[in-house]
Amino acid sequence: MKRTKVKIQIQSSGLSSDGSVVMLSEAVAKKWKIPFQQTLQLRFGSSRQDVRVVPLSQAGALRISGALASRWGLFKDDQLCLQYKSSSRTLVLGPLIGVMVSRVHPGSPDKMFGVNTAFCRELTDACRLYGASVFFSTPDDLQSQGDTVKGWRYTGTWERMTFPVPNVLYNRLTSRKLENLENVQQFVDHAKTRYNAVMFNEKYLNKTEVFDALRKETGLGTYLPESHLLRSFTMLKSMCTKHPTVFLKPITGSLGKGIIRVRRQPEGSYLCHFTSLNGARKQSFSTLTQLFNTIAGKVKTQKYQIQQGLNLLTVGGRPVDFRALVQRGDTGQWGITSIVARIAGSQHFVSNLARGGSLSTVKDALARSGSAAASGGLPKLRRAALSIAKGIESQVPGHFAELGIDLAIDTAGRVWLLEVNSKPSKEDNTPLDTERKIRPSVKGLVQYARFAAKF
Repeated sequence: MKRTKVKIQIQSSGLSSDGSVVMLSEAVAKKWKIPFQQTLQLRFGSSRQDVRVVPLSQAGALRISGALASRWGLFKDDQLCLQYKSSSRTLVLGPLIGVMVSRVHPGSPDKMFGVNTAFCRELTDACRLYGASVFFSTPDDLQSQGDTVKGWRYTGTWERMTFPVPNVLYNRLTSRKLENLENVQQFVDHAKTRYNAVMFNEKYLNKTEVFDALRKETGLGTYLPESHLLRSFTMLKSMCTKHPTVFLKPITGSLGKGIIRVRRQPEGSYLCHFTSLNGARKQSFSTLTQLFNTIAGKVKTQKYQIQQGLNLLTVGGRPVDFRALVQRGDTGQWGITSIVARIAGSQHFVSNLARGGSLSTVKDALARSGSAAASGGLPKLRRAALSIAKGIESQVPGHFAELGIDLAIDTAGRVWLLEVNSKPSKEDNTPLDTERKIRPSVKGLVQYARFAAKF
């Protein structure tokens, strides 16, 4: 099977209006032995069109009719990969990537997708670089049947168009409620079963599921703090007896919301810190029973994980942890895209940026910790992140291609897993009208999409 990148040219006259004639660079056709004036099939996503190929003297171009371009959501000067499968006499254009986003703001073109608008533009640029096409759809656009889908793509302005069902679906829905909508689930199932679409980052992960799954993977136990689903007072008592500090975390939480830190005091009382937007709210309890009665309402309405507290490295007295972005690349293998250090804010005990945390390089944070335990920290973090990503792949159902893995190093130099996030943040605060560079993480997404779609 042959592949090259071609520039799409749209011709409004001179080609059959039904799209049945296309013009392809003569050099490409001759190299691949593509027959002229014979019926072949042209594919783009789920769409099929019988075509006759006519030679074109221009190098590296595929010329199609305006009607076909309109049906397929193609735009002049799109650059796409083109394959020829001689056994089935098929020309394949693509890959077409559909990104599922939570909402769209048509009245605010500069903030079309809220805080992720810059990322959507960046992903569009990366697709142009690697010969792919991308569009963005909300749950309202996703119908359970049919061979087309509505969505938005950037062509200098945001345009709403109709597209074939894509080769690759990338899930950027920001809540479990949206990804579990019946029409979303039906559309995904239809795209996968009928059109062999590949979907990655299929779902949010919950904390208990991740820890229970990773315990089954040989060699990963060393990274896992003791952690259980909080089901009863007995569980709370057992963990607080065993560990001087424990954390209670909503199993479906994000951005540090709802986390409670419980510390056993020397005289036997318990000091709780509750996360809030303004910092940590403190409350003391003379007994564990009193503490449990206070949080029982929370635990009933939302499942919590109880996790062993750790003595983490600190910078200026503030705990520091590390976010590793691990992605599959152009060969489908996991690799480390980046690792950054996150230092907790002055009034918080969690490091999330949404809670006042700040970013630093790993090297700088380890140096500033002033601890001998920081020695060799970066290689240890890299090894842990890759091992955990592979563990998720083998033990957690679903297809994942990028993971935000939160790690920590304790005062003895041991690496621990804090959390795995299947929807790592894509926010970028660079103004849209500045010269923008495409981040390696965004390039990696497109390279993996090409691999997954066999382009």
